[in-house]
Amino acid sequence: MPKYRLLTPGPVAVPERVLLAMAQTVLNHRAPAFLPLLEEVRAGLRQVFQTGREVLLLASSGTGAMEAAVVNVLEPGSRAVVVRGGKFGERWGELCETYGVLPEYVDVEWGRAVEPAAVRAAFERAPDARALLVQASETSTGTYHPVRELCELTHEQPGRLILVDGISGVGVHDLPMDAWGIDVLVSGSQKSWLLPPGLAFVALSEAAEAAMRACERPRYYLDLRRELDSQVGNQTAWTPAVSLIVGLREALRIILDDGLEKVLARHRALAEATRAAMRALGLELLAPDSPSFACTAVRVPAGVDGKALLQHLRDRYDVTLAGGQGHLAGKIFRVGHMGDVDAFDMVTAVSAIEMGLADLGWPVKAGEGVRAAQESLRGWLAGGA
Repeated sequence: MPKYRLLTPGPVAVPERVLLAMAQTVLNHRAPAFLPLLEEVRAGLRQVFQTGREVLLLASSGTGAMEAAVVNVLEPGSRAVVVRGGKFGERWGELCETYGVLPEYVDVEWGRAVEPAAVRAAFERAPDARALLVQASETSTGTYHPVRELCELTHEQPGRLILVDGISGVGVHDLPMDAWGIDVLVSGSQKSWLLPPGLAFVALSEAAEAAMRACERPRYYLDLRRELDSQVGNQTAWTPAVSLIVGLREALRIILDDGLEKVLARHRALAEATRAAMRALGLELLAPDSPSFACTAVRVPAGVDGKALLQHLRDRYDVTLAGGQGHLAGKIFRVGHMGDVDAFDMVTAVSAIEMGLADLGWPVKAGEGVRAAQESLRGWLAGGA
């Protein structure tokens, strides 16, 4: 029976020990046994977010955390600078428009990182803008934005906040929330957290919490005031995704036993090996200058049907990759580096890509990509990965 390999940038492959933890009898979230569970999870989340602030749990996908950030921190009629360089940058803008926040857009070519100078110019065009909204890792394009520099720029003017979509950034790139001054940082379980979809995380700086408590916008289920006031007592405002939280406790144990530094290094090593392999095959990367370590976006070569390639890899080789979104649909494929994947999963993925391209008639020199991936990974593995 072929082994199914899930190598998308979300959802991700989940370790067996996490799956087994979630298969236990469901806890009552108001029972005493839930309190130490949530307490351990809260402490672990703070370590991965690198913050002393509370990290709130929501029963939603990552988009729910993005929406919660907008509705709790930004008033209707206020202005915000929004970096729009991919599908999820567009989502920040759509959320702002939906809730009456006036976006000042910084449009960036998909596959390029935003230039801090362009953000500065946007703040100059909109001097009353009180927030910057940006991705850390723009998963739709495999691009990493310069979060640290953007934090410094945002805080040049007191009272401005930076809201960072770290859904595929936290646990993949080094994003020390407190040290860099990130005001709102969100993430989602189906990325680096070794979990299925269904949990989202939101952390607020002291300034963002003050803005949240002062915000007069009506909200109910996504009211982070209620969630914060409940969670500090090891409870949740609403019925939580109990089994996912049990799985999260096990996943956090895996992450923290390895050590965050080692986890970040693994994502980087897998990404660098994949990029080396794609270059060796003569394929073009979508984001060569500022690539994310969450996934690698690769342009489909001329003469190859991108959708047919993905279907072929899935049906013949049991390897699932992701395609492009928006205007990149059928034009790129994306190889995920998050979840329960290791060096040999990456080598297998590269091998499958080589065979799939050859099957569809594109000239491939068999083994070139695999060789490049192996050479890239050997040094990392020799270092005790």
